[in-house]
Amino acid sequence: MPKLLHLDDLKLALQRDGLSRADKVLLVIASIGQPVKNPAIMAQAQVAGCNMKTWNVADILSKAKGTTLRVPGGYELSEKGHARLTELGVSKLPPAAAKVAQDLRKHLASIKDETTRAFIIEAIQCHEAALYRSAIVMSWLAAIGVLHNEVVANHLIAFNAEAKKVDGKWKIAATTDDLGRMKESDFLDRIAAVGVIGKNVKAQLAAGLNLRNGCGHPNSLKVGANAVAAHIEMLLLNVFDKFAS
Repeated sequence: MPKLLHLDDLKLALQRDGLSRADKVLLVIASIGQPVKNPAIMAQAQVAGCNMKTWNVADILSKAKGTTLRVPGGYELSEKGHARLTELGVSKLPPAAAKVAQDLRKHLASIKDETTRAFIIEAIQCHEAALYRSAIVMSWLAAIGVLHNEVVANHLIAFNAEAKKVDGKWKIAATTDDLGRMKESDFLDRIAAVGVIGKNVKAQLAAGLNLRNGCGHPNSLKVGANAVAAHIEMLLLNVFDKFAS
């Protein structure tokens, strides 16, 4: 979750009339840019000129109708939280797109590979910061990392046999780094051939790869929040939900 407010903007926002305590807490969370616990919320509010020392922040948020999520690092904005900030004129990310990022973040705890986790975290941050082309590239890299791990863990013999059959020069892979030698389009063909993914999933992933390639090179392609949300949702449903949960 990137910072949606700088400190000076937070100070001004907290001075607005008609804000509830819940609104003020949401604004503070939005200014921190990462999951945050109660002491840090109160400390940031204090710096911004709002004394929350006597507030029961946990109770305020529990009564705020699901505007935040509890994650290992503390509180972060939920879909409703982003929607509320949009109403307050703060959040630029559409609520539906915000939900996709939140769903992706839920998978972090189940992904053990640190490289893949790093790609997912960066994809989330890019998406929420409206860096849409970067979000598409990073989420794709994360998904390929998950698929590489799945092949090494469960399908390596069948994969190598198929790869060798198609290309006699293929050097038998033993690690995810070895799989990285293969073009990603060929990799999708091989894992479809050995049953890791189905024909229709392969078609969706191939389209995702084309979009990733378009976003990863200098050109005039433009993408928006909805296109990124659809791309990430496709990866969630067909890769992360199936192989990283």
